[in-house]
Amino acid sequence: MLKRNRQITRRNSIPIRGRWLPLALLVLSACAPKISGVDLPVASSENFSFTGNEVIPEKWWTAFGDPDLNILVDSALNTNLDLTATWQQFRAAQAVVAREAADKWPQMEATAQSAFSRPEPDFAGGENTQLGLSASYELDLWGRIKTAVQAEKFRAEASLADYQTAAMSLSAEVTLTWYQLLAARKQRILAEEQITTNENIVKLIRARFGSGQIRAVDILRQIQLLEETRSQKIFFETNIQVLENQLAVLLGRAPREDVSIVNTVLPELPTMPQTGLPLELVRRRPDIQRAYSVLLAADRDWASAVQSKYPRLSLRISGQLRSNNFESLFQDWAYSITGNLVAPLLYGGRLSAETNRSEAVKQQRLYEYGQTVLEAFREVEDALIRELKQKERLEVLERQLELAKKTNGQLRIEFLNGLSPYLDVLLGLDQEQQLRRDLIDARRSQLEIRIGLYRALAGGFETGRTINP
Repeated sequence: MLKRNRQITRRNSIPIRGRWLPLALLVLSACAPKISGVDLPVASSENFSFTGNEVIPEKWWTAFGDPDLNILVDSALNTNLDLTATWQQFRAAQAVVAREAADKWPQMEATAQSAFSRPEPDFAGGENTQLGLSASYELDLWGRIKTAVQAEKFRAEASLADYQTAAMSLSAEVTLTWYQLLAARKQRILAEEQITTNENIVKLIRARFGSGQIRAVDILRQIQLLEETRSQKIFFETNIQVLENQLAVLLGRAPREDVSIVNTVLPELPTMPQTGLPLELVRRRPDIQRAYSVLLAADRDWASAVQSKYPRLSLRISGQLRSNNFESLFQDWAYSITGNLVAPLLYGGRLSAETNRSEAVKQQRLYEYGQTVLEAFREVEDALIRELKQKERLEVLERQLELAKKTNGQLRIEFLNGLSPYLDVLLGLDQEQQLRRDLIDARRSQLEIRIGLYRALAGGFETGRTINP
């Protein structure tokens, strides 16, 4: 049988005893790396080129005042598979934080062992039955564990920003697809009206062909215009099917599934929103916040690499019940307390290389952060100038269409009076019909530009998913 005993063991690579231990720890702690500040690596202008007066709502797509669109975006935010996958990525990042934070607490383990031997031995230290309990704890003297946890927290924040960016992109994609679908439906209706007009004209000029007022070539040209319009209709019908499939997938549904919405009215462009200050954009956009969180995580990784060069102090307490049989298991026990101080001495430059690598990664993330900010500024400025110029283009197209209507009407009168050939009437009709199609495309493009501006200016918004602390 084992006799009750108490054993205290100390293991240390560098022996530091007595009153010098607290002083040594204090000196080394003063050398621990401090968390460095992070400044924006690019200069920021004071204001954007121009701004409006309307405040962007948190759910920016509601600015269009389109109930059907609101339903579609809300549905996509809850059912889109890519967005749900990104949310699970964030949950995984939260779990990594919890895993790393567990190192701040003591680790406990229980062991049990039992064996049978024939003939039964009775050798000292060779007990067949054992029950044990052990606990280990590393004192975070320099904040290495704390720094590693901070790095994972920033990565989790970056993952959340990824989710918010994905939600922003999804809402913009649904909105773009929806208005492209409405424009395609409107183009199809216009093509059907133009087909009817061209068919009536073909009947009219065929009736005039017998009187010699119309040449056979004029009839062929008019039929050619009719077939071209029918080709346009087929093109728009194809776009409608493709866009409906795309919208269904964005909603997490199978292609060809009916979205049950038949709206064909493009909304009026909302009032120009407030652009705010460039620095407000830096704090608001989730992709910029993501780049900033990744930068802070790299900064903590660098600090953790520096702290890995310092000694580590850990404690371990273990106790065991050991015996050759179950009857005498609880009669004898032993425990040990171990203190372990390990200081790196010679690792072939591995620790220094890791520190240099972490510092270089930190600088890389700093410049990537600056590039993200610059691209965000550019997106806003590009959207502003495109909207300004698109408005001018729309005004030009509307004037062109008005002139084409008047020209076409005058040419018809001259043709009926025998003053103009039918070719002039045909060209005028073709130009007017094309301008009508161009005007719908221009209005769709104007909406797309505004969507891009909202996307460039808007921040994160609530999606209905709960974030666990």
